[in-house]
Amino acid sequence: MPVEPAKSTTACERSVAKAESGSGWANLKYMAVGIAFGIVFVKAEIISWFRIQEMFRLDSFHMYGVIGSAILVGMVSVFLIKRFDIKTWQGETVHIAPKTFKKGQIYGGLLFGLGWALTGACPGPLFAQIGSGFLVVGVTLLSALAGTWVYGYFRHRSPH
Repeated sequence: MPVEPAKSTTACERSVAKAESGSGWANLKYMAVGIAFGIVFVKAEIISWFRIQEMFRLDSFHMYGVIGSAILVGMVSVFLIKRFDIKTWQGETVHIAPKTFKKGQIYGGLLFGLGWALTGACPGPLFAQIGSGFLVVGVTLLSALAGTWVYGYFRHRSPH
């Protein structure tokens, strides 16, 4: 029987595999970070349907400031990781794969933005909204899951 060559995995993939193979307690740290992230979303008011509508009507700078600062932090972080060859806590090299542009990204971005504007929710704040008691957002969650399934089903036919 031929032996398949070892597949190269990223640090992120190894971390996910380790978490999946561990006990339920191994995922506690991820749950804690998720809860903290949700609290920040609530306190910053970025789960507010009103704030999101304000942004799309160009009535307020609040959401643009939050999104802009997140982009800035991400850009500086990636620059520092690449510049100083920063490793993970396990000592593994962080590899950021180059991205290629595909015209489908434009269609996807337009659909994402339209859905965000109509529902007042995107995947991050969606769970914080549900956790805050806005249970009607469950409809948006189900729609997002259905959209993900449809994309996966028709992906091979999508424009490249």
